[in-house]
Amino acid sequence: MTSALFFVRRLSLIAHNTLCEAVRQKLFNFLLLLAFGLVLAAQYFREFNFGAPELKFIADLGIGTIGLLGAVLTVTATAQLFFSELENRTVLTLMAKPVGCAEFVLGKFLGAAAVTGLFCGLLTLLLAAVLWSRETTLMREYPAAFVHGHVINYGRLAVTGGLLWLKLTVLGALTLLIASYARTALFAMTTAALVFLAGHLQPFAHEAAVRSSSAFIRTTAGLMGRILPNFQLFSPVDAGSEYLAGVALYALSYVAAVCALAVFSFSRREI
Repeated sequence: MTSALFFVRRLSLIAHNTLCEAVRQKLFNFLLLLAFGLVLAAQYFREFNFGAPELKFIADLGIGTIGLLGAVLTVTATAQLFFSELENRTVLTLMAKPVGCAEFVLGKFLGAAAVTGLFCGLLTLLLAAVLWSRETTLMREYPAAFVHGHVINYGRLAVTGGLLWLKLTVLGALTLLIASYARTALFAMTTAALVFLAGHLQPFAHEAAVRSSSAFIRTTAGLMGRILPNFQLFSPVDAGSEYLAGVALYALSYVAAVCALAVFSFSRREI
C-alpha cells in the first residue's frame, strides 16, 4: 500500500508540474486568448435572420473554435512539454530519483489532459454565457420566435464540451506515444496532426473500402480502422446516456492502451 501511495504521489507531482509549466507557456495563453476572442466575436458574425438560427450559428462557431484550437494546443503542448524534459536533460534528474518510466509518461499525459480540460472547461462556460446573454436579448425583442421558451439546451452544451475533452485526451495520448520514439518535436507534432485528420476521415475511408472490389484496400482500411481512433464518435449528437457511456468507455480504453504502448516505447528509448 505504501509503494502504491508513493506511486500516486510521484505521478501527481509530475502531472502538477506539467500543468503549471503548460499554463506558463506563451502558446497556451495565446490560444486561450484567441479562442476567447473568437467565441465572444461569434455573436457579431451571426446570420441576419433573428431567432434560433442565429443562436445555432453562434453555438456551432464556438464549438468549432474549441475543437480546432484545442487540437492545436493538445498536439503542440504535449510534444513540447515532453521534449523540453529531454532537451533540458531534466529527465535524467527525474530518473535518478525513484521515478520510473511509467510515472514519467503517465504524469506527462495527466498534466496535458488537465491543460486541455482547463481549456475546454473555460471556453464552454464562456460559450454558454454568450449564448445565454444573446438568447435572453432575443427572447425579449422577438418573443414570437420563442413561444416554447429557451431553444438552447445548456445541458447538451456541457456534454458537448465533455466530448471534446475526451477527444483531445485521446489525441494527447497518441501524441505522447509518437513523441516517445520520435527524435524531434516537429516530427511528433506533424505526425499527430496527420493522425488527427485521419481519425476524422476514418468513417469515409471505411465506406469507400466497403464499396471497393480490391482486397488490398479492404484489408488496409480494416487494419487502419482498428488502429486509428474514430474521432467522429465524439461529435455532438442528440444521444442518450448509453451512447455517451459507450463513447467514454471507448476513449478510456483507447487512452489506456496507447499510454501502455507509450510507456513501453519510452522504456526502450536511449535518453
